[in-house]
Amino acid sequence: MARGKTEMRRIENPASRQVTFSKRRNGVLKKAYELSVLCDAEVALIIFSSRGKLFEFSSSSIEKTIDRYMTYTKDVNIKQGAVEQSVQNLKSEASTTAKKIEHIEAQKRKLLGESLGSCSANELQELANQLEESLRQVRKRKHFILAEQIAQLKEKERSLLEENKFLREKLKGGSMLQLNVEEVAANVESMGVELELMIGRPGTC
Repeated sequence: MARGKTEMRRIENPASRQVTFSKRRNGVLKKAYELSVLCDAEVALIIFSSRGKLFEFSSSSIEKTIDRYMTYTKDVNIKQGAVEQSVQNLKSEASTTAKKIEHIEAQKRKLLGESLGSCSANELQELANQLEESLRQVRKRKHFILAEQIAQLKEKERSLLEENKFLREKLKGGSMLQLNVEEVAANVESMGVELELMIGRPGTC
């Protein structure tokens, strides 16, 4: 016959409660012993009855197991404390960063001419100074970039002039060579005429 499920509530009858305590206590102590032997685990079990009577089991020593437990929980608490402190630091840093971003966004809107209704005269003057300084920096950067571009254009102009000079000299040299070839051809043609005259029939010259 199947055993019925026991309802988890305090047993009101003292005699039944004592019997149940004795049976289940022995079962728990047996399970603790089996766990320590089968699994090579360090087990310590402490039970106080409703009358204050102590029952205990330990695979080694109750005191050593308790000391080990205290050391372990202390280390865990220290680690948890360090983690919690780190989380708090990150939250504080995130909050500070969010405030800085909000301040920067507000300054940006003011520099763009927005949300100026709540600004005092001193704040407006400070904004004007910031705009003037920004404008000065922009002009300085602009002049620097223009100077670089001018220098690059001048260098390009110098390179083109040198290349043009080289091409002119090369072209001039080619013209002189062409003139020399034409002179040689004319001389050869003249010599050919003279030879032709010299090799004619006697008495014809």
